[in-house]
Amino acid sequence: MLLWTIISVVILALIAAGSVAVALHLDKSDELPPGIPPQPAAITVNPQIKAVSDAAPEPTAAGVQQAIAAAVRDPALGQFTGQISDALTGATLWSDAPTQPRVPASNAKILTASAALLGLPHDKRLTTTVIAGPNGRLILKGAGDPTLSAQPTGADTFYTDAPRIADLAAQIRKAGIPVTSVAVDTGAYSGPTMERTWDRQDIAGGDIAPIESLMADGGRIEPLDEYSPRVENPAATAGEALATALGVDTRVTEDTAPAGGQVVASVTSAPLVTRVNDMMRFSDNVLAETLSLELSVAQGGPATIAGGVTAVEKVLTEHGFDMSGVTLRDASGLSYANRVPAAVLDKLMAAASGPSQPLMRSMLDGLPVAGGTGTLADRFNPQTNPGAGWVRAKTGTLTGVSSLTGIVQTIDGRVLSFALMSGGTSPADARPALDAVAGELRECGCR
Repeated sequence: MLLWTIISVVILALIAAGSVAVALHLDKSDELPPGIPPQPAAITVNPQIKAVSDAAPEPTAAGVQQAIAAAVRDPALGQFTGQISDALTGATLWSDAPTQPRVPASNAKILTASAALLGLPHDKRLTTTVIAGPNGRLILKGAGDPTLSAQPTGADTFYTDAPRIADLAAQIRKAGIPVTSVAVDTGAYSGPTMERTWDRQDIAGGDIAPIESLMADGGRIEPLDEYSPRVENPAATAGEALATALGVDTRVTEDTAPAGGQVVASVTSAPLVTRVNDMMRFSDNVLAETLSLELSVAQGGPATIAGGVTAVEKVLTEHGFDMSGVTLRDASGLSYANRVPAAVLDKLMAAASGPSQPLMRSMLDGLPVAGGTGTLADRFNPQTNPGAGWVRAKTGTLTGVSSLTGIVQTIDGRVLSFALMSGGTSPADARPALDAVAGELRECGCR
């Protein structure tokens, strides 16, 4: 069994910085008197990942209850449900209405990530192609990869190891193919591009873009801005980026690539695991939806938003998770019509961090680190919350809805999974209250 713990780089860095400061001071001083030992070498930072010991003391339900008793009574939690488990044994240590279906917000992405990792090869990649059409027309055919980037060669991309439209253009120029026009083929997806329970204003708000099989930078207008407004026409925008790169100024249209047509350029996405972790770290709604469609197609289902939801539920049921209390309208958690019990979220997290579902374990790498990365970067103040650096968790936020599902290593070296769901209060108030519960778990040996 592999379980991971986070080594505190901050403390080591402070020690190293102090050693360097002392060394600089000694270098400037007069020669040391006889008998003084020579100056020691400066301490260097050596971050590591170490396995959690199987022999760590086992927590008890009474210990967990005592540790969080005050924190779970915070009125800021509003309508509160949750569950906490021992990752090693899977035993439930605390719960409060865990089977009550609740709006999960982006904690729904835990279901999507789990199903993708269970149902798809972890090294699976998507290939975006350019196919030759008649009379100098090139057709950019999408494969469901929203990480394709319009960023120039050498520039940063939002998604990890993203393929580039610039590389497609370079391949076309190298082949010496004359180009008169560019078209786009979005036939890899079917059905509505927006779930009917979504608010179309969320496109301009930066939360979602129409889900098309051809997109660039997740549909962001500002490619590196996580919260950038999205475009209304992702496929056409991607086609325009290719046309611009090729110096073609004719209008981009839609077309169907001819079957068996000549592929004149192609680029591939990062592996599935990388894309899942990007989705989790940044809570990317577009990437969540496209991953579910990718899963549906692999399962023989339709390439639709509804098909993606069905595929997620099907795969998790097949792997022994009780989905009877789950209702999903999307794979991202953007819809207020979604319902997921805290017990389901906690059991998925316990499975990922424990011995029962090793295929899900890489999901832990994408979980934001409290006070450090992703959507938890500005939460868990290390001066006031002991969970900073030790909690890894997926956040979920909608108006009046806040959720937090993840893992924490206790001071005794035991890993606990948890799912905490709050409703009816402002996220500005609920999130610190949720963080406080997780922080108390870090401090307790819970014995």
